[in-house]
Order: sequence, then C-alpha cells, then structure tokens
Amino acid sequence: AGDSPLSGRIGIEVTGSEKSLGICTSSGTVGHSISYGKADAVVVASESTALADAAATAIGNKVKIADDISDAIDFGNSIRGLKGLVIIKDDAIGVWGDIQLCEICT
Repeated sequence: AGDSPLSGRIGIEVTGSEKSLGICTSSGTVGHSISYGKADAVVVASESTALADAAATAIGNKVKIADDISDAIDFGNSIRGLKGLVIIKDDAIGVWGDIQLCEICT
C-alpha cells in the first residue's frame, strides 16, 4: 500500500481450503499503471483471477479520498463473482466479504 501507514502491517490470510482463488491488487499511488483513482491498494478475491484483476482496477478508480471507501465497497459488492475485497487509502481501510485480515510481524 505504498506510503500508507498500514503498508506492511496487515495481510490477508489464505487457508488453502478454496478450490480456486485469484487475488489481485490495484493501486493509484504505487506502480506505473494508469489509474483514475488514488487508492493505495485495492485487493480483490474471486474464483476468477481475471475478474479479480478487472474488479480491483474498477473499484480502485472510484477511490480518490478515504471517504470514498464506503461507496467503493458498495460498488464492489454489486459485482457478481467476487468473494471479498480490501481497500486502503492513507490510514483508512475498508473490508467486505470473505476476507480474513492478519497482522504481519516483521
């Protein structure tokens, strides 16, 4: 999540019990890709990796400020086929669906 104070502090726990699971991340503040949003990280889980990738980008495009997280989660919730998502903007985080966060110890 780039310069977010949450970067490197939280992760997603994956149990391995899923038959198929694609996890993709999009960012408007990290990397070279063009984004219309300013999310530090949008992480999406789906059985379809292609859907997770496209959804992460589309959801991330909706986040300009931390106050946009709730509406972006509502948008993500409307995309059929997603299992869950995490949105990080600055020091704010939003989580929806079948996502288990965990602390990363360094």
